[in-house]
Amino acid sequence: MAKLEKKKRMQAVATSAPKHAGAKEIVKAKAKEQAKEKAKEKAKEKAKEKAKEKANDFRKGKAFDKAQGIAPDNTPASDSFDVVLGLIQAARARAVTAVNTTLIELYWSIGQYISRKAAKDGWGTGTVAELSRTIQRKYPGMTGYSASNLWRMTQFYEMYCEQPKLAPLVRVLSWTHNLIILSRCKGKEEREFYLRLTVREKWVKRDLERQITGALFERTVLAPPKMSAALAGAHPEAAAMFKDSYLVEFLELPRDHSEPDLQRGLLEKLKRFLIELGRDFSFVGSQYPLQVGGRDFALDLLFFNRALNCLVAIELKIGEFEPEHLGKMEFYLEALDQFVKKPHENPSIGVLLCATKDRKVVEFSLRRAMSPALVAQYQTSLPDKQLLQDKLNEFFELEEQQSEMDHTASRVV
Repeated sequence: MAKLEKKKRMQAVATSAPKHAGAKEIVKAKAKEQAKEKAKEKAKEKAKEKAKEKANDFRKGKAFDKAQGIAPDNTPASDSFDVVLGLIQAARARAVTAVNTTLIELYWSIGQYISRKAAKDGWGTGTVAELSRTIQRKYPGMTGYSASNLWRMTQFYEMYCEQPKLAPLVRVLSWTHNLIILSRCKGKEEREFYLRLTVREKWVKRDLERQITGALFERTVLAPPKMSAALAGAHPEAAAMFKDSYLVEFLELPRDHSEPDLQRGLLEKLKRFLIELGRDFSFVGSQYPLQVGGRDFALDLLFFNRALNCLVAIELKIGEFEPEHLGKMEFYLEALDQFVKKPHENPSIGVLLCATKDRKVVEFSLRRAMSPALVAQYQTSLPDKQLLQDKLNEFFELEEQQSEMDHTASRVV
């Protein structure tokens, strides 16, 4: 009996084995189908992500930077379009420049003609007013040719016609920039100063007006930047890149502000601070970490100057400059040159930006400084421009007297 039962069980297993085998095959097939479906879903997700990235690149203007020329045949059409858009943008920029140059040359020619007619034929207020009305009748809707503006063109020509060095500069700037310099600058030296700086720094109208209001010319002449001999020797052009004082009135700091207040304000209005520093400065970081030995240090602000090809460290001091500040700055500069500076870059420069400074103390401190450093002052309010102009007049008078004395002495010898 037991043998018979065992035989039946063996037969049942034998007959059910093919069924189990078939079930396994079905399970495997379903698993493969599910895997394929998952792969398709992943591929779709990746395609969506790539499409989003390309759309973002197009919005940010990166697609054109990547192309930098004619796109290859296998590049999607949208990428190829970016090249054309970039060419159009570059051409528009050139067209704007060309239009501005043509307009300035036209105003120069009109001013030249009126000036000569005034000298030769006695053209006066009435004649120029009639000329203005004639232009408006001939070209209705055209602006910029009022009688007062025609006289400004005349003044513009007469101001620069005998200054061949400045004539090319005025053609680069807009008429608005030229009018600001023409109306607000009193002397030839001041006009040349703002013309050159506006071209170099590419100031917009508001920035130019702010610098003139802040008496940048007077401050530069009366107080050139105080630099160490190492800085002057390594970077002779640095005198034109840095200032003795920096205006940060846009921060609107309270009188009793702290160093964190000053640093936070500069970071919040970094764009305006970069304009005050100069066009070639770019921001690297704040509280920049430096490790020397087993100790950690933090540099207030770190910039890079493209023209000088070097790092520029700025340390903020809300009090008066002290000689020991320079020692700490030299320590930071050594650490930057050892651990941060790249092989192709020049030695780092340090700027101590203080609330106040005694000029004599600064001169003594910098006299034997071994590192390229300078001491500058930050001003939280606009200076008294009239006071600075009076000081500047005294300065020029003293220079003129000294020049006459030197000339008299040379004749005696």
